[in-house]
Amino acid sequence: MLVALVAAGSAAASPTSERGVLEALKTDGKPGAAISGVRPSQASGGYIAKVLFRVQARRSPGHGRGVWSVPPESLHSRNATKLMLVSARRDGRGRPWLKVQLPIRPSGTTGWIPADAALVRHTAWFLRVRLRPRTLSVLRAGRLVGRTRAVVGRPRTPTPEGLFAVYEKARLSNPADFLGPFALHLTAFSKVLYNFGGGPGRVAIHGRGPESRADAPLGTAASHGCIRVDNGPVRWLAGHLPAGTPVHITRR
Repeated sequence: MLVALVAAGSAAASPTSERGVLEALKTDGKPGAAISGVRPSQASGGYIAKVLFRVQARRSPGHGRGVWSVPPESLHSRNATKLMLVSARRDGRGRPWLKVQLPIRPSGTTGWIPADAALVRHTAWFLRVRLRPRTLSVLRAGRLVGRTRAVVGRPRTPTPEGLFAVYEKARLSNPADFLGPFALHLTAFSKVLYNFGGGPGRVAIHGRGPESRADAPLGTAASHGCIRVDNGPVRWLAGHLPAGTPVHITRR
């Protein structure tokens, strides 16, 4: 069980460069220079931008065509919008900008927002989903602290592969329903379903009510693209992982 493993695990310290990265994201510097150290990794986790007010995400730092108007609240649960950083760079005037992964189609879409439009923090958490063995692993600062078996997408409705993030955490009204007590909506979308269950085909990590448990046992490929885990683990994930946590979905 994931919960038992996590309770027994201990985490390594945060990267020593964390303070320097956060300071660099607050100050002006050499125009056009990249700010290193922010890309998500299994070894160190990643950085999360909490959006403070509505801001236009752009194609490039400081200028460029708008990609999406980023609201300060998430679209479904109305929690604070927290987005995963994938890189950072200074614009032509030396001001820091953040390249964030956006919760819109197609999966993996990114845009640049000014650093002063967000509050940035580091997270040591990192999720890895492996589709062939059908497992979900939780790492903190590179250390495995839990693993559970999962149900993944069936061949005709596959779970998409790539580096994504938790977009928002939704507490569901009835844990006995199909989705269980929580759904962690991701920035990933199905490549074959563009409208499902009233939503836009967004992929989620969610629990399993009685109907879901009867529909498919853990370790099978039977979902519409979502990742199903037991209710104990999904409660733990919802309670510990912030929105913006990196989620790497791979075949092996």
